[in-house]
Amino acid sequence: MRVIIADDSVIVREGLRRLLDVEGHEVVELVEDARAIPAAVAHGQPDAVVLDIRMPPTFTDEGLRAALSLRAAAPDLGVLLLSQHAVPEYATRLLAGGARATGYLLKDRILAPRQLSETLGILAAGGTVVDSDVVAELLAARRRDDPLARLSASERAVLGLMAQGLSDRGIAERLFVSVNTVGTHVGSVFRKLDLPSGATDNRRVLAVLTYLERR
Repeated sequence: MRVIIADDSVIVREGLRRLLDVEGHEVVELVEDARAIPAAVAHGQPDAVVLDIRMPPTFTDEGLRAALSLRAAAPDLGVLLLSQHAVPEYATRLLAGGARATGYLLKDRILAPRQLSETLGILAAGGTVVDSDVVAELLAARRRDDPLARLSASERAVLGLMAQGLSDRGIAERLFVSVNTVGTHVGSVFRKLDLPSGATDNRRVLAVLTYLERR
């Protein structure tokens, strides 16, 4: 496999090249500045590009932006982003336009030649590889952003029955509680989901839509 390595650290570049050499891959270009990546790809015609997220000139997200540009220009090109830390925002941006032939790994995951080689093989076949720590951070972020997480167990039960079309009386009968108790839970659901004040029927619809979207 023909590979381009893009990282501002000469130690990392040479280390990755040696890992790939051991597995029989051909490193066709070594790049230290994100601005040089497009020309390197055009010249080297690689099967995959391995690049750091933070690269010159500003050491912010140049590598990520380069990866997105490469994906747009060559969807079948394997693109593997490496990072020191698991950053959910980077993973979300990287995968937002599609995950084909795309990977995001922490640098300490690729110390073994076979692991790096197998990852590039997956990308070359159109697959996706995302570091387990990154996945964990993404799930944690989603839980933090989930409005249903604000609800108590009783409120979630009431909302679930609302989604089935039950009235307050029907919910009360199903849960063996009073209608007033259901009304209290419904009011709490509206408040915790930050639903705008207005007709109760409209708020019930909005609450149910939120519930269905998050299931």
